[in-house]
Order: sequence, then structure tokens, then C-alpha cells
Amino acid sequence: MGAPHSSTFCARVWIPDAEEVWKSAELTKDYKNGDPSLQLLLEDGTNIDHKLDPKTKNLPYLRNPDILVGENDLTALSYLHEPAVLHNLKVRFIDSKLIYTYCGIVLVAINPYETLPIYGSDIINAYSGQNMGDMDPHIFAVAEEAYKQMARDERNQSIIVSGESGAGKTVSAKYAMRYFATVSGSASEANVEEKVLASNPIMEAIGNAKTTRNDNSSRFGKYIEIGFDTRYRIIGANMRTYLLEKSRVVFQADEERNYHIFYQLCASSHLPEFKNLKLSSANDFLYTRQGRSPVIDGVDDTKELCTTRHAFTLLGINESYQMGLFQVLAAILHLGNVEIKDRDSDSSLIPPNNRHLMAFCELVGVNYQDMSQWLCHRKLKTATETYIKPLPRLQATNARDALSKHIYAKLFNWIVEHVNKALITNIKQHSFIGVLDIYGFETFEINSFEQFCINYANEKLQQQFNMHVFKLEQEEYMKEQIPWTLIDFYDNQPCINLIEAKMGILDLLDEECKMPKGSDDSWAQKLYNTHLKTCSLFEKPRMSNRAFIIQHFADKVEYQCEGFLEKNKDTVNEEQINVLKASKFDLLVELFQDEEKATSPTGQVPGTGGRTRLSIKPDKGRERSSKEHKKTVGCQFRNSLQMLMDTLNATTPHYVRCIKPNDFKLAFSFDPKRAVQQLRACGVLETIRISAAGFPSRWTYQEFFSRYRVLMKQKDVLPDRKLTCKNVLEKLVQDQDKYQFGKTKIFFRAGQVAYLEKLRADKLRAACIRIQKTIRCWLAHKKYQRKRKAAITIQRFTRGYQARCLAKFMRRTQAATIIQKYQRMCVERKRYRQKQAAALAMQTMLRAYMARQKYQALLREHKAVIIQKHVRGWLARCWYKRCLYSIVYLQCCIRRMRARRELKKLKIEARSVEHFKKLNKGMENKIMQLQRKIDEQSKENRSINERLVGLENSYSAESERMRGELSRLRGFEEEAKNKTNQVTSLLEELEHLKKELSATQQEKKTIEDWAQTYRDEMEKMVSELKDQNGSLKKEKDDLNRLIQEQSQQMTEKMARAIAEETQQLETDLNEERSRYQNLLSEHLHLEEKYDDLKEEMALSSVRYTHIAIITYERFTLLICNHTQSSCHDVTRGIDTSLTLKLQKRLTELEQEKQSLRNELENKEEQFQRGLFKAIKRQIPKFFTYYFAATPTLFTSQRQELESENKKLRHDLAEMRQSLLGDAATGAGAPGSPAYKVLLDQLNSACEELEVRKEEVLILRSQLVSQKEAMHHRVKMAFHHLLLNEDGELWLVNQGLKETIRLLEHQLQTQRRGYDNEVEALRGELQNVKEENNRQQQLLAQNLQLPPEARIEASLQHEITRLTNENLDLMEQLEKQDRTIRKLKKQLKVYSKRIGEMGGQTSPGQMVDEPIHPVNIPRREKDFQGMLEYKKEDELKLVKNLILELKPRGVAVNLIPGLPAYILFMCLRHADYVNDDQKVRTLLTSTINSIKKILKKRGDDFETVSFWLANTCRFLHCLKQYSGDEAFMKHNTSRQNEHCLSNFDLAEYRQVISDLAIQIYQQLIKCMENILQPMIVSGMLEHETIQGVSGVKPTGLRKRTSSIADEGTYTLDSILRQLSAFHSTMCQHGTDPELIKQVVKQQFYIIGAVTLNNLLLRKDMCSWSKGMQIRYNVSQLEEWLRDKGLMTCGAKETLEPLIQAAQLLQVKKKTDEDAEAICSMCLALTTAQIVKVLNLYTPVNEFEERVSIAFIRTIQTRLRDRCESPQLLMDTKMIYPVTFPFSPSSLALETIQIPSSLNLGFLTRV
Repeated sequence: MGAPHSSTFCARVWIPDAEEVWKSAELTKDYKNGDPSLQLLLEDGTNIDHKLDPKTKNLPYLRNPDILVGENDLTALSYLHEPAVLHNLKVRFIDSKLIYTYCGIVLVAINPYETLPIYGSDIINAYSGQNMGDMDPHIFAVAEEAYKQMARDERNQSIIVSGESGAGKTVSAKYAMRYFATVSGSASEANVEEKVLASNPIMEAIGNAKTTRNDNSSRFGKYIEIGFDTRYRIIGANMRTYLLEKSRVVFQADEERNYHIFYQLCASSHLPEFKNLKLSSANDFLYTRQGRSPVIDGVDDTKELCTTRHAFTLLGINESYQMGLFQVLAAILHLGNVEIKDRDSDSSLIPPNNRHLMAFCELVGVNYQDMSQWLCHRKLKTATETYIKPLPRLQATNARDALSKHIYAKLFNWIVEHVNKALITNIKQHSFIGVLDIYGFETFEINSFEQFCINYANEKLQQQFNMHVFKLEQEEYMKEQIPWTLIDFYDNQPCINLIEAKMGILDLLDEECKMPKGSDDSWAQKLYNTHLKTCSLFEKPRMSNRAFIIQHFADKVEYQCEGFLEKNKDTVNEEQINVLKASKFDLLVELFQDEEKATSPTGQVPGTGGRTRLSIKPDKGRERSSKEHKKTVGCQFRNSLQMLMDTLNATTPHYVRCIKPNDFKLAFSFDPKRAVQQLRACGVLETIRISAAGFPSRWTYQEFFSRYRVLMKQKDVLPDRKLTCKNVLEKLVQDQDKYQFGKTKIFFRAGQVAYLEKLRADKLRAACIRIQKTIRCWLAHKKYQRKRKAAITIQRFTRGYQARCLAKFMRRTQAATIIQKYQRMCVERKRYRQKQAAALAMQTMLRAYMARQKYQALLREHKAVIIQKHVRGWLARCWYKRCLYSIVYLQCCIRRMRARRELKKLKIEARSVEHFKKLNKGMENKIMQLQRKIDEQSKENRSINERLVGLENSYSAESERMRGELSRLRGFEEEAKNKTNQVTSLLEELEHLKKELSATQQEKKTIEDWAQTYRDEMEKMVSELKDQNGSLKKEKDDLNRLIQEQSQQMTEKMARAIAEETQQLETDLNEERSRYQNLLSEHLHLEEKYDDLKEEMALSSVRYTHIAIITYERFTLLICNHTQSSCHDVTRGIDTSLTLKLQKRLTELEQEKQSLRNELENKEEQFQRGLFKAIKRQIPKFFTYYFAATPTLFTSQRQELESENKKLRHDLAEMRQSLLGDAATGAGAPGSPAYKVLLDQLNSACEELEVRKEEVLILRSQLVSQKEAMHHRVKMAFHHLLLNEDGELWLVNQGLKETIRLLEHQLQTQRRGYDNEVEALRGELQNVKEENNRQQQLLAQNLQLPPEARIEASLQHEITRLTNENLDLMEQLEKQDRTIRKLKKQLKVYSKRIGEMGGQTSPGQMVDEPIHPVNIPRREKDFQGMLEYKKEDELKLVKNLILELKPRGVAVNLIPGLPAYILFMCLRHADYVNDDQKVRTLLTSTINSIKKILKKRGDDFETVSFWLANTCRFLHCLKQYSGDEAFMKHNTSRQNEHCLSNFDLAEYRQVISDLAIQIYQQLIKCMENILQPMIVSGMLEHETIQGVSGVKPTGLRKRTSSIADEGTYTLDSILRQLSAFHSTMCQHGTDPELIKQVVKQQFYIIGAVTLNNLLLRKDMCSWSKGMQIRYNVSQLEEWLRDKGLMTCGAKETLEPLIQAAQLLQVKKKTDEDAEAICSMCLALTTAQIVKVLNLYTPVNEFEERVSIAFIRTIQTRLRDRCESPQLLMDTKMIYPVTFPFSPSSLALETIQIPSSLNLGFLTRV
């Protein structure tokens, strides 16, 4: 599909790429025929040489223009090919975060793996009623198209959802069902949706499992039929299942799991109710541990089981059945753990007492021996005999697994059957919409029988899809009456024939299964022999003889033949089935009963999933026999597939293709390889190819003219748009085969729109260049003129300046010469002096250097001499020391030698005998000498001892003598010491006195010095104190100013707080008013529902006359109970709490009514006893009691005021104590205790005010009840008197009437007094606030005073306050006394009147002079503004004035609000005659009649507006003439005389106000219904400014099956309609304030609907559309200005729309732009801003897209915003309405009743 212009320089093309599939490049050199390659430049700047295919020489695909990238519909692209489709999907998914895209009739949905806020009820309402293509692609758009076609064409619809596992098929199907449930508007749709959704957990538990691609993969297909009745409301649903993957029960691959229900049971095995199942961990069972992945991250299987059980309960499957199901599932797990061992090579056995087999048998209730035998044996039947053959271990294991799969399939079918029973209703189905959720095309590394069946089903679906697409193309061409030829598209019928035809793959497979020794190898050889040479779609792999390849529509798939025969047979041992049928377990028997009729009630035929066996139920009516297992799976699957195709062919299909963007479940991550693989598999590219083969681009003539008007000349523009387009197109495109002209559209071949866009861009570029050239020429000429004029001026000034400069230069030159002369002289002199100084310095330095050198030489010589001297001395000493050492050493050596010689001689002598003898002789002599010495020594010792004894005796005597002498001397010494001490002390005292004298003299001098110093310091201190005093005064002034500023700030802060609180209260009030009005609206819906049910009851009562009539109250309660217990559709917008409130309110009204009835009966019985005898006595007593109670009431009020005064005093004392206790600075600041005390006082005062208000309301209600009771008593008394007497008491009757009027007047006066009391309490509250402010100020002032002055000021203030309070109390006391005296006087007057009336009707007079009833003539008076009618004329009054009144005639010819005035005048007369029954019936009839006419003609705006105006006027009349002072301020004196005198209609005013609210809401809905079709067309689609924006290619946007628009609305249509609304309301006399509220609501609807559509339409988000919207908004503002409604708040409601338009027009590049956007778009939420930026689409090539980085910048800046995440505005929101009091200046007596109203039975009074 080469492009025609791909050889041009700078052309952008697509080239294949291994990583990105397709890569963009640009030609850098023109291509010429014959060139082997293209010179390309990639986007990353790389230059490459792209080789062309030498065989085909096909050029690369061309890229679409940038303005076409990101289109909603892929068929709108000019170049339709695979890279364009892939790139468009990627841009929408990654850049714009859009997951839905149209591809003709197909909706492509890409799984974002992220929760998106695009499925709420607001989105559903936005898509409801819209044509497919008008809004952005969405699953809701497909659902709306299916729903619309079902209702319009009376044809069943189907939505086919396909895709890979994990692509989002189930979610898409769920949202489609939710859409049907929401828009169908039935009473039970929510319940059906809940049941269908409740079936999801069940079907997911038993049919979903974890695979390598998806944690929750559906392993079966399902087709859900949603049934509708004749009114197209949901009545039920039906589910069919296909392709159940049974083999997953017994085998799972790595990283996969079995069905979720098994793991849920194992995880919950610890629960008490599951103990008997004998389960444990999933790793303990073979069927749940093979995948080695028993846990899914983030999934709690225990909680999932609770959800599953809850869903079972919702669908009516009770607890016993649930436990039975779990029992069967647990038995399957135990059966998988039964171990079969080899007995020998041909037989096997099960070890005895196998605990798992025993558990299986116990759970299913079968015999252990039978099951053990038939698991290892099988029965073979021949014609004459039956054999029991043992099975090898492998075959026995396969038989065990086959039994497990069979049991699970039966259980699955049983559950599906019961789910359908819960979804099917008895109401006859008129039509249905089917939702098919089925596998997409599958190809794996190893493909087996399951993939073969799935791909076979997809071949059939793809054929049906191709035929449908081709049919739609053909219908489009025929509708437009253009010539067409057969489009060559891929027909997969040969592939289908290869599979299902005679001698096809399935036929050969069935034949091989019937062969006794059939095998997969022999079947493969038959396939090779039959199809290898005859069918091009069948191939044989090169390296395998047990596989084959089929060329499917999506790709080639290689299938492995191994296991095909076994899976196709899918046999189960019949004896095992018989054992199960003999079970004692009822549920198991139910699963296997009537097995020949085992197809599900909905006709579903279960099959297989990926890599598994298929489970197909046989058709109904087949007899049970062993042959039921002989029918192959392939045959059953082919039949079930044909049934599905027949169902789809009988419906109108709608296609949803789900795409899985990546295999890692990453949010908004796009893998091009995986995407292209799925696009090829799901048929999207085939749709593109079919569209591209014909005329894919289609434009209406008006769209083409608007877009390409720039390519036309003025003379080419003709009144006929079609002829204009033909002429222009023939000039622009020479080849007429490139386009065709239809009736309403122009059809283009692929690439032509891009060519026209190029011509348009070139023309615009040329125009821009020409405009730029002209403007630049004009600017250059202007610039040249300015420059020339400036140059002349500059030259003139320059020449003068130069002359002046020349003269100045000459003077400066002469002066410079002189200066140079002297300067040079100075320089030379300075230079000479510098040289001289330098020479002297050099000489000095040289001489000094020479002297230093000479000195250094001398010094060195001197030091050398010294060194030599010391060295020579040292050397001489060293020589001397060495000589001396040598001499001494020599002497030592000689002496040593001599000593050795002497020693030697002595040794020789010692060795001789003589020597020893000499030694002994000498020793004897020595011993004798020593003996003599010892004797001498002993003698000396004796003499010494004697002498010592004598000495001792003499010493002792001398010692005694000396001791005596010593004691005497010591005595003398003591006396001498005493004398000496006395002298010393006297000397010391003398010295001390001298020192004191000197110290005193010194101290005197010091004191004199200190006094002088102190005097100086004091003087200095005084001066410093004076300075400090001045500074303190200044500080004081500053502090006072600061305190005043703080006080002012506190005041402002309190004022702001009060303002904020007031604003918050107003907001709360509006919210409360809104809730109340919503409640009224919901109550109106309940009443309408009640009326409908009442009519149905009336119709049914004709046939069932024995049924009693239900009362209104009980029936209303029944409706409420039914509403609460049934679905949510009766009041779709009402929540459960509201229903409960209504029910509670009705119950309270019932109880109140019953209590009032009982009380009324009791009062009647008591009052009728002796009334005639005691009437004269009772009435004065009543008056006396009543008026005596009034002073008591005032006295109690005075006591309450005094107690309140005491309380206030106590609070003031507490405040003063807290203030005195806290003397710290800032005690009066916010947050301090004093401030808290003040706030507590204020809060208590507010609470007291609320209590007083409640007391006033209670007193008012008591007075009303007393008044009604008194009226009833008096009426009964007079009735009794008139019945029992002969008319004698007629005067008493008249007098009592006057008395009652006076009593009513007194009651009204009392009520006004209570109102005044409330006002007084409010004034007191204000005084308390002021007093608090004064206390605060006093506190701030007291804090600045000393403690004594502070206490004195507080006492003075307290005395003043108490004096004022006492004066106030005295005034109140005097006022109360005056009131008591006045009331006593009135009491005397009334008593006197009663006594006089009693004297005139004495019994004697009645006997003697019978008085007949006479009419007292009334004096003629002026007309009082009342109308009298008879009770029997009330129906006629209501009929003529309300039911049959034409609003148009009244509004044009009569005064506004005339019906309201007439009704009020009739009401005044009923009040005047004191007829409460007449008042009640008149008001009730009026209200009911208005409701009836609104119900009948509620869609007529004029009628609703008319009765809204009259209801409000009637309400204002009730207020104006109620007698309340608040409503009488603007009345004239005459109007005040017309006030109601007998009845207080405050409660009826509330009822009528509620009625007005209901009428207002009806008016808003009526206006919304009228404006809704106009808004989008007028505000968005219509080009108010012609030529600013041009539409872009739309592809199949306007589908032929969609309803065409009835007319095109413009902005003028909206303005005319608004003007019509406004004029109608003005003619009807609607209050101006109410008109403002209506206009505000109108503009809110316009802004909300426009913004919502803008957020959901990518084609509307452009710069030019922003300009159109701003212009349209300015026109709306101009309309407001013309009508004088600029202050009504309507303009503010358009602020979000205005900001969205501004957002489309502002720059969106830099951070400054992001900051400007964040500060500008305050009325838009973050989601709305990001959505607009994502949807922004350039219409022309000059515009630029918004980058992802800029959008992320915006999101980062707006992250801290606290706002609702809701995307769309609530178009159903209604502002709370208020009815400000608007008195009428019209006098009632001047109103004339026209004869046209037919009210002649009314009499003026």
C-alpha cells in the first residue's frame, strides 16, 4: 500500500523497526525510479540508507498530517495502514490518557491498569441520548447505540467483547450492563444489575484462575442476555457459558493456579463449618500445588470465600446447598490425592484404607470398595459377553483425573443453571441485548486442541465481523447513491472449510477417533495426505511429522498433534458414573440425574479454555445410553458455535476489542509489539484495510465547504453548497477516481484528505506570507519615514554641535599648548630630580655595600684567629691527655707484674708446715691475752655497779630538793605573769582608744566626702529620672497606641469572624434549604407514585370488589415501606435515610391524628354534659380565667427576667474574679482566660436566645390549640342551644360571636406581643454583646492602672451597671403594671357586656313573648374586597379558575395574578364569617387542583410559569393580610383593615410555600427539557463567528444507523428561547427576585451542559473553539445586560465555562504559562484542567499540541488543591429557591372579575 507522494523531499514516512515495530523518518533526498534505497533522517537525528525490496519496489508508508494524529476515529485518518493506526492509538493512550478509540464500527479499548473516573453516573447521563460519534469514544457510547437501535429498530442487539486474557473484557462487559441498568429507567433494574454483578464473584470463583498473563483470567466464555419489556426496561437476564477449561482441575503449568474456589476452601479450612471437609493447606493437594504458586499477591482467599458465599445467598442458594457444593469441591481435591500403585505391568491397585479415598467416599456418600475397584478396572462389552479389565497405573490415573474433571463440569453447569434461575423473571421478554465475553485469538509456543477450537471460533467470529463491515460499507454507498464495486478483502471461508467442511480437520479427527487403533500419528498422516497439496492454508513443519500449520486470518499457528484424539474423545468410565449416581448425597445425585438432558436451561454448551479439554453437554431429548460419551468434543463444539453464530446473526452486532498494552500490568505503558500482535488478531487492521480499499474519508458538503473555503475563490462560491464543492474539487483533484459525490457526502480515497490538507496549509501559508509581506512593507516604510525625519533633525543639531565643538577645540588647543609647555618643564625637572636622587641613592648603596664587605672580611679574619687559638689549645690538651694516659697505664702494668710475683711467693709459703706452726703459736698467745682482758673487765664492772648505786641514792635526794624549789619558783612565776598581763591590757586599751580616735576622725571625713558624693549622685539621678519619666511617657503613649491598634485589630478580627460565621450560616441555610426542597421534590414523586397506584387500585377494584378500600394514610405508609424494601428506582435520587425519614414522619402523623381524634371525642363527651345549664356561668369564668392568666404570665416573665439578671450578675462576678486573678499583660488578648470568659458569656446568651425562641414557639402552638378548642366548644354549644331552644338565644349567639372575635383579636395581640418579646430578647442579646465589648475595653483600661485604682474603677463601673439595671427593671415593672390595669379594665367591660346580653334573653321573656328569628339589617358599606360563594359552588370555582383556565388569555388581557387575588378574596370571606370548614376545604381544593393541573400539563412552560406566579402571589397575599406587623409595614390603612381576623394560616402558608417550591422545580425541569437539545449545538457546534474554525475529518462519526438531528440550533435560538422564557414570566407577574433565580438556574444549566460536552469531546478542544465559546458567552452576558439581570448571579455560573475557554486560548509552554493557568482557572477542578489540556487538539498546522511535561507541571502545581475529584458538573443540581416577601399595592376592593372567567356565582361583599 505504497503512498503516492512518498518520494518527495521532506516527506515523512514509516519504516519497519525491530523494537518499535514502526519508526518515523523523513526523506532527505528525492527518490527517483530505479533507486535501490531511500536517504532518510530519523527523529533522533540519525541518517540512514533504507534499502527497498528489490522485488516489489514498494515505498514506505506515508505519515498523516499532525492535525490528524490523535483522532477519535481511526477511519478519519487520511492514510490508513498499520503504522498510522498504531501511532494514533499510542498518542491517545500515552499523551492524552484516552483508552477508547473508534475504528469504524469497532471500539478499541486499551486496558490502562489504573482506575479512571470516567464511569460515574454523571458520565452515563452525559452519554445518554447522544448519537455515537458525537461524544468521545466510550463503552457507554456503544451501549447507548445498542440501546437506541433496539428501541428504534425493534431488533435484538449484541455487544461482542473480545481480547486477550487481562485485556479488560470482563470490566467492559460489566460497565455496559451498568449503563443499561441506569438508562432503562425501570423499577427493578438496580436489582437485576445487582444480581448480575452478584453472579460475578461466583463465576470468577468457579471459572477464573491465575495464569502467567493474568491473576484473574476467565477460563470460559459467557454470553449474557439482558431482557427488556415493551417499555424497554430491564426485566431479567440470562447467561450462557462456553469453553470451560476442565483440564485445569487436574493440571496447572508453572506459575499458574487451579480455579480460585479450591484455594478459597483451603484457606478457610480452619473455620468450624469446614472441619468435616478434612481440608488443609493448598500445598497438601495434588490438584492445587502443581503450579507452585498457591498465593496471589494482594488477594485474601478467606475474604474472597466470604464474598462468594454472600453472592450465593443473594442469588437464592441457601446455606445447605452451599455446604453441599463445598463438599463436592473438597471431594475432588481428595480424589486427586488418591495414590494408585502398580500391581504388575498391566494392572494397578489402590492400597487398602487409603485415607483420601475414604474421605472422598465419605464426602460424596458412595461405597469405598466400589469406587476403589472401578478406579483401577474398566468394563468391556461385546455382543455376547462383558469383561472386567484391569487398568495399568497410567490409565487408572488418567481415569481418576477424567472423573474429577467430569464432576467439576457437572458442578459448574449446576451453578450456572441456578444463577440463571435467579436472573430470569416471569415477565414476557420483548427484546434483549446480549453481551458476549469470549477469548480472543490465541497462539503459544505449544498449541494443542484447545487453541485449535478457540482459533476456530475466532475464525467464525471474524467472518461474521467482515461480512458485517462489508455490509455497512455497501449500505453506505447505496444510501449515498454512488457507484461501487466489490471490495477485495480477506475472506476466511477457505480456512473455515479447512476446519469444518467434509474431510476437513474436524471430520478426519472424528473419523480417527472411531478407529480401533487410531493414533495422533496416523491422524497427522491423513491430514498431510488430504490437505498438504490441495489447500494453501495448510502446511507441514519442516522438522516435525506430528504437527501441522494453519494460516489463520491473524497469523500462522503451528499445532502439535499429540493429545488431539484423547481430548476429542473426552471419555469417562461409565461404571464410575454409576457409582456416583448410587450416592446417598442428594446434591451429587441431582448433578448426575437426567444426564441425557444435562444441557443448561439457557442452552449454553460448555467447552474448553486454553491448553485444556472441552466439556460439552449433549442436546436435550437424547436417551441415556453408553453412546452419549461417543459424541466427540469437536462435534459438540462445532454445533454450539453454530448456535452462537445463529444468535449473533439474528441480532445487530456491536464490537469492542480489548487490547492489553503490556504484559507487566504497568499503568499507561504501551508495548508496540504486543499491541500490533493483538490488533492483527482482533481484526482491527482488517477493518482498516477494508475501509482503505474503498472511500475511507467522508465529508458532508457543509463540512467540506467550511474546511476548504480558503481554497475557493469568491466567484466559485455559489448558493448551492453541493455544486460549489463539486466545482472546486474538480479543479483541485484532477483524478476523478479519487473521490465520489454522494447525496449528502463526498467520499475520498485514502490519502486525498492529506493532499487537500496540504493544499489548505500551503494556501494559508501563502496567505500568511502575503499578509506578512504587506505588513512588513508598511512597517518598513513607516520606519524609513521616521528615520529620515529623525536623521534631518539629528543632522541639524549635530552640525551646530560640531561648530560649537570646533570653537571649543581651538580654545582648548591653545590652552593645551601652554599647559604642555609648563607640563613638559615640570616633567623634565621632575625627571632630572629623580635621576639625581637615583644616582645619590646608588652611590650610597654602593659605598655601604663596600664597607659592609670590608667589615665582613675583617670579622671573618678575627673569628678565624679565635678558632685557630681554641683548636690549637684543644689539640695540645688532647696530646697531653694521651701521654698521661699512656704513662699511668705503663705504671699499672709494671705494678701488676710485681704484685703477681709477690702473690706467687706467698702461695708457696703458705703450702709449707712451718708456716702452720707459726700460725698456731701466735693464736695461743692471743687467747691468753684475751683471757686476761676479760678478768680486768669484770672487775671494772663490779666497781662501776657500786658507784652507780651510790649515785642513785644521791640523785633521789637531790630530786626531792629540786622539786620543792621548782614549785616555789612556779608560784613566783604566776604572780609575775599576772602583773605582766595587767600592764599589757592597759597598754592595749590605750592603743585601742588611740585607734578609735583616729577612726572617728577618718569616719567623719569619709561621711563628709560621702555626703558630697551623694548630693552629686542625687542631682544626677534626678536628671536621669526626669529623662526616664519622659521616655516612660513616650512608651506609655506608644503602648496606648499599640493597645488601641490591637483593640482595633481585635474588633476587625471579631468582625471578620462574625462575617465568616454569618457566611457559613448562610451556606448552611442554603444547604438546608436545598435538602428541604429536594425532600419536597421527592415527596412529590411519592405522591405521583401514590396517584398512579391509586388509579391502578381503582381499575383493579372493578374485578375484585371484595377488597376493602385502603385509607390514604395507611396506603401512603404502605408505599413508603414498599419503597424502602424494594429497589432504588421509585425515587432514583432518594437515599435510604430519606425514605426512613418519610416513613417515620408518616407514622408520627398517624399517631398524632389518632391522639387528636381521641382527644376530640373525649372533649365532646365532656362538653356536651350540661352545656345549656352552665353556659352563662362557664363563659364569664372562661374570660376571667383567661384574662387573669395574662398578668400571671407577665409576672412569670418578670421573674424570669430577674433570674436572668441574677445570672448575668453572677457571670459578671466570675468574669471580674478571673480578670483580677490574672494580672499578667495581654489578659484581654484572644486566647486569654478573660477572652474565653467573654466568649462563654456570648455563647450562653446565644443559647438563652434559642431557648427563648423555642419557648415562644411552644406558647404560640399552645395558643393555637386553645383557640381551636375554644372555637369548637363555642360552636358545639351554640349548635346545641339552637337545637334545644326555639331561637330564644339568637342574641346570645350573636354576642358570643362578637366575643369570639374579640378573643381572636386578643390572641393575635398576644402573638404580636410574643413576637415583640422575641425582638426584645434579640435586643438584649445585642446589649449583652455590647456589654461584653465594654467589659473588654474596661479590662484593657484597668490593666494599665495600679491595683488600688483598678479595684476602685471596677467598683465604680459595677455600681453604675447595677443602677442602670435597677432602672430598667423598674421601667419593666411599671410597664407590666400598666398592662395589668388595662387588661382588668377590658375584663370588666367584657363582663358587663355578657351580663347585659344575659338580661335581654331572660326565660320569662321567652315564655311570654315568643321571638321569631329576624334578620338584622346591615348598614350599607363600601366593598370590602371579599367574594362570597356557596359551598356547593366550590368545585365550580376550582374548575373554572384553575383546571380549565387558559394561561395565555389571562396573561394577555387581565391583571397579573388575578386567580390568586380571587382565591384570596374568597378566603377572606370565609375568614370573615368564621367558617373554618370552608377555609380548610377551599385551601385544600386549591392546592390539589394546582397539583392536578401541573401533573396534567407539567410539560407546558407557560402553564407552569403561570401557576408559579399565582401561587407566589397567593402566598404573598396570605402574608400581607395575615395581621403580622412584619408583613404590614408597606400596607395602606385600607389594606390593614382587610387583614384576616379569625384564622392564623401560618401552617397553610408553609404548605403553599412547599407547593411553590415544587412548581419551581417543575419549571426548571421544563426549561431544562426545552434548552437541553439547543445547548450543545448552539454553544459548541454552531460557528457563530464564520470562518474562525473549520471542522476536521470525522470518519464514521455520524453513523448511518444513528438518528439524524431534527434541526440545527444556533446561539440565536438559545437567546430567543431565553427571551421567550423571560417575557412569559414577566407577563404572568412573576416576582423579579424569582425571575433572577430562574435565570441563574438557566445559565447554570447552559454552562454545565456546555462544559460537560467540552470535556467529553476531543474535537471541540481547540483554540478556535475557545474563541467561539467566549463570543457566545459574551452574547449571553449582553442578553443579561439588556434584561437588567447582571446582578442575579447568572454570570458567575458561567465562570467555569469561561475559564475553560480561556484555557483553550492561552499559551501552554513555559512554567510562567503554567503559573498563569493555575491562578486563572480557580473555578475549574484539577481533573477538568488536566482533561482539557489532554484533549486539546490543533485544528491547523500552525497550532501546537500540549506537551506531557507541561501537563505534569500543572498537576504538580495543583496537587495541594482540596477539591472534589469529580470530572463533570452536576447538570441536575438546582439552586435552593427563596420567595422574598413582595407586597402588592393593588387594593382588593378595586379588583373586577371579568365575565370570561364564568364566575358569576361569586358575590361581592
